[in-house]
Amino acid sequence: MERKQALGKYFWQVTYAHTIAYAVAGIFAMLVMDYSGLWEEEIVVTLMRPLDSPIIPLGMGLQIFRGLLLALIFLPLRRTFFEEKHGLAKLAVMIVGLSYLSTFGPGFGSFEGFIYTNLPLRHHFWGIPELAFYVSSFIGLLYVAIKHAHRKIFTVLSILIVAMIIFMSIMGFAAALQVV
Repeated sequence: MERKQALGKYFWQVTYAHTIAYAVAGIFAMLVMDYSGLWEEEIVVTLMRPLDSPIIPLGMGLQIFRGLLLALIFLPLRRTFFEEKHGLAKLAVMIVGLSYLSTFGPGFGSFEGFIYTNLPLRHHFWGIPELAFYVSSFIGLLYVAIKHAHRKIFTVLSILIVAMIIFMSIMGFAAALQVV
């Protein structure tokens, strides 16, 4: 029973850390990095949905599923990342390496993207501040989650914040559909 509880706690910690970090990094990118201006550029318009597309606001709330997927992916290396010295630093390097630099598709900033896309060089570097903000937030939240796992206040706060993110996503979706 204890093992199932520990596993459930692990899945929740990774899920809420990802969901909150993703939301905060996304808001940072929209406000500080002028993503709305980038989204209007011709080369980006062909790749990305318009910001007023109804599915865009759902992105933050749907990250709960990606968080669960990340927890599942990290599961075989859970002890390495969560119990060993400098484990979270190892996780941060893995995230940057596998999700940004070495994706298997030609994405912004990836090795493949440099080779196979017509994106201007500045577009490849555009996401680095958001990536740094996300990884720092994610690892920071995981550090707090691990260090203070015994304190229920963190669980309660994480539930409230994730619920608020999901609520805002649904309301943004409804507003984009002009339902509210």
